[in-house]
Amino acid sequence: MHMTEFSLAELCITAGSDIFRDETPEVFATVIGLVPRLAGSLAKKTFLPGLMMSDGEYYFAHEPVPVGPRNGYMPLKEGAIGYERVFDLIAKGNRHAFVGPVQVDQYGQMNLSCIGDYSSPKVTMLGVRGLPGNTVNNRTSMFFQSHNKRAFVTGEVDMVSGAGYNSARYPNGIFPKGLDHRRIITNLCVLDFEGENKAIRVRSLHPGVTFDEVQDNTGFELIRPKDLSETVAPTEIELAIIDSLDPNNLRKNIFKDNPNGRRL
Repeated sequence: MHMTEFSLAELCITAGSDIFRDETPEVFATVIGLVPRLAGSLAKKTFLPGLMMSDGEYYFAHEPVPVGPRNGYMPLKEGAIGYERVFDLIAKGNRHAFVGPVQVDQYGQMNLSCIGDYSSPKVTMLGVRGLPGNTVNNRTSMFFQSHNKRAFVTGEVDMVSGAGYNSARYPNGIFPKGLDHRRIITNLCVLDFEGENKAIRVRSLHPGVTFDEVQDNTGFELIRPKDLSETVAPTEIELAIIDSLDPNNLRKNIFKDNPNGRRL
């Protein structure tokens, strides 16, 4: 039986595209980073043509813009998306942000700001950026290149840049109306927030990965569903589309040595 070959990066891209599977038409995707960008583009090219994406600058793009050098390619523009409209979308729009924080905790709280105590950090990074507004108003998913206890921390993240399901941080313990975390894609698995009280659950394991390995690399307890499955492999059609979206094969550098999607 012929088995399609694919890389771990391509597996994460197709798993990432699936986060848009249940979206309504004409949702605006904010996709930050190579895996989220390619994942959103793949969703638009396959099952959600109404997904709205920008060209990475100012315009809505009619079709996904390939990543890397454009070599004369000119995006097909079909509308403007300046900063004023972006902030309007953040506040009240139909939007799904797919981002790459540095830390996440058991509540889904994200850190993009610093490592260590906020008053005297060991490392400073980007600051909170748009995460506060994103997370209390829009659907949010995440990508982590390395699933380990430095990223999936015990307790709370070092600095809460993006909101999560920690009732102690809200007046009367009531979550913001727009708080809606969907999935986390990592090099080991796909996680979601469908456990009791929005607890983080292992949705699927990448081929060759065990639940114990994922749990051992996580700083908090994960939910293991009875119907835990294997992450769905990319099809040959999806791989061909990914190749067209990434003609310079930038994806080969996402993970060290560009490992196979199936552990050998």
